[in-house]
Amino acid sequence: MKQGPLAGLRVVELAGLAPAPFACMILADLGADVIRVDRATPGADVLGIPNDPLARGRRSVGVNTKTPEGVELVLKLADRADVLIEGFRPGVAERMGIGPEQVHARNPRLVYGRMTGWGQDGPLASAAGHDINYIGVAGALDPIGRAGERPVPPLNLVGDFGGGGLMLAMGVLAALHERTTSGRGQVVDASMVEGAALLTTSLHGMRASGVWPGERGENLLDGGAPFYDTYETADGKYVAVGAIEMRFWADLVKVLGLEDEDLPFHLDQSQWPRLRKILAEAIGRFTRDELVARAEGTDACLTAVLSPWEAAQHPQNAARGTFVDIGGTVQPAPAPRFDRTPAATPEAPHETGSDTAEVLAELGYDDAGVAALRKAGAIA
Repeated sequence: MKQGPLAGLRVVELAGLAPAPFACMILADLGADVIRVDRATPGADVLGIPNDPLARGRRSVGVNTKTPEGVELVLKLADRADVLIEGFRPGVAERMGIGPEQVHARNPRLVYGRMTGWGQDGPLASAAGHDINYIGVAGALDPIGRAGERPVPPLNLVGDFGGGGLMLAMGVLAALHERTTSGRGQVVDASMVEGAALLTTSLHGMRASGVWPGERGENLLDGGAPFYDTYETADGKYVAVGAIEMRFWADLVKVLGLEDEDLPFHLDQSQWPRLRKILAEAIGRFTRDELVARAEGTDACLTAVLSPWEAAQHPQNAARGTFVDIGGTVQPAPAPRFDRTPAATPEAPHETGSDTAEVLAELGYDDAGVAALRKAGAIA
């Protein structure tokens, strides 16, 4: 039995890319027993990344879903599951014979999670796309970047992971909660466009109220304000400054060795260009670590900008165990935390198809049944 608040939950994952695996990683991290259905051919995962953290914490079966026997095997897995998650384009799972109607006919309590970029319908539903396209249409890409410059892709964090995988995991859990009263499963249609749009909710409120009047890079939280931005330090590294409130701003002024009476009012937007030059000059006199040390114990809201590879060494992250070493790869630990049912450190990713025999035995296949599946090309 796995450990965590989702212990006892059974999930079938149809292997895919980025957002759906991330959703399944979250569920597995929190204790769900996730079985990943990979291609029958042994080898690396679908991305070709050895020890990929997105594949951690679940078993893998190698199945050829182009054979009737392989489709039946997936359906048998779904018969015993609480959740099935797929990330195909609309209609693909149905053509394979493992769409919602086919699965619910056998297991009406199953929650069927679907991850797409555009959603299951609409004029773009069948179109190709990636994170950058989805967040562009969602209105989440345009505000990110410097004033007068083109939008900057925020990696693939907003579409694939925040608006995609995380939203899908939340939707699945909501559907499971509803099932406790209805006794029925349902389809969760998670779209990266809609998830990314949801992440911009506060921007719409600020725009409507006049708090976000400018274009890209000209507002309070997009790098337009000099007291909410990043600055280069004397050693070529960077610090993040977020001193919005008056008392935080006062502490920042002291940390930088400036005289408050010589500075313009920091919330006066007309003075922002002048104030930015003052801050850049003051910060540039120190190294990153010198500034961090000066800010320690204050409310200056000045912190180091760390690379993902440095972050594990930060004292706060080290004290909390925010990162863990799994199979030789340092990566983020499961989150959030639970006081009664804490999640365990996830297992390293299993080799593709390495758990096929074990899972088939759990489904009741004997040696003859396994041999028949192998002969039919349904498993490797």
